[in-house]
Amino acid sequence: MLKSRSKAVAVSVGEPAGVGPDLCLSSLADASALAQVWYYGCARTLQERAQLLGLEVSISASGVWRQGAMNIIDLPFPLPVNPGQADSGNAQALLAALRRALDDCTEGRCQALVTAPVSKQIIQEAGVPFTGHTEWLAEATGADQAVMMLATKQLRVVLATTHLPLREVPDAITAEQLRRTLVITHQTLVEQFGIPSPRLLVCGLNPHAGEGGLLGREEIEVIAPVIKALAAQGYQVQGPIPADTAFIPSRLATADAIIAMYHDQGLAALKAVGFAEAVNITLGLPIVRTSVDHGTAFDLAGSGKADHTSLLAAIDMAVSLEPSASYKEPSASYKEPSALSG
Repeated sequence: MLKSRSKAVAVSVGEPAGVGPDLCLSSLADASALAQVWYYGCARTLQERAQLLGLEVSISASGVWRQGAMNIIDLPFPLPVNPGQADSGNAQALLAALRRALDDCTEGRCQALVTAPVSKQIIQEAGVPFTGHTEWLAEATGADQAVMMLATKQLRVVLATTHLPLREVPDAITAEQLRRTLVITHQTLVEQFGIPSPRLLVCGLNPHAGEGGLLGREEIEVIAPVIKALAAQGYQVQGPIPADTAFIPSRLATADAIIAMYHDQGLAALKAVGFAEAVNITLGLPIVRTSVDHGTAFDLAGSGKADHTSLLAAIDMAVSLEPSASYKEPSASYKEPSALSG
């Protein structure tokens, strides 16, 4: 684990009725050893959850960072919060906290964003067309394309598509979209992970990678031509290969990242070997953003049984990464306001 607090990290507490508050509270001491962490959410909710969990936590909303305290940018929720019982009436306040955390990153007050889980369903019930952090952050930052990577110490999986119904996946995989995904992945591995010549392994969409067109033509018409074109430009990229053999040891030994065509194709394998220690990293943004590898876990909220390992791993990863050289940097004329000094 890193032992530097040289970076300020914004942590969005996430869905207040889920395990986000539990994770932030239970990991506070270790998180403070990693970075100067600012939490974005409702101070009252965190205080109530700490009492429920039997945790003695000093919560500070003064705007001046205090060693040993939970330093929070207090953005109150309008409705009471009951663990495990989400209310869409708090969704707009949740998104306002996320927006504030993002703004503090894009404007240079914090150097990375870490997000605790939210409920897409609850946010959508509030009338917001929200399909996930990755898509929301891409739109909010004006990124041409955001790419989802989940990483453990042994494995990196990138998704060509993210949160889509399965029937919409084939149409979403276009040559340009896939090309950009591979290029962004290559760039990130070079500039942020320090891998000089990344090796990319690309899964097919269909069983047996289409079996020569018998089980689908996406591999022939879209995926293979993109791989061939990038290989001709010097990229180390292979595929399309059958997804059911992509994660066997001999294949993994030849790749620095595996590109899966859709969510469960890649993440089922990754979570089988690295659940609770995996980190969700959004590539292609003008900021560093990481997240936990799991959902809101309403059934565990307030129980004291939630495992904060993934949140600590996400903070650790956020501290270790720098924005890509091609990303936008905060304005050189920026002056840090006293509200986030210390």
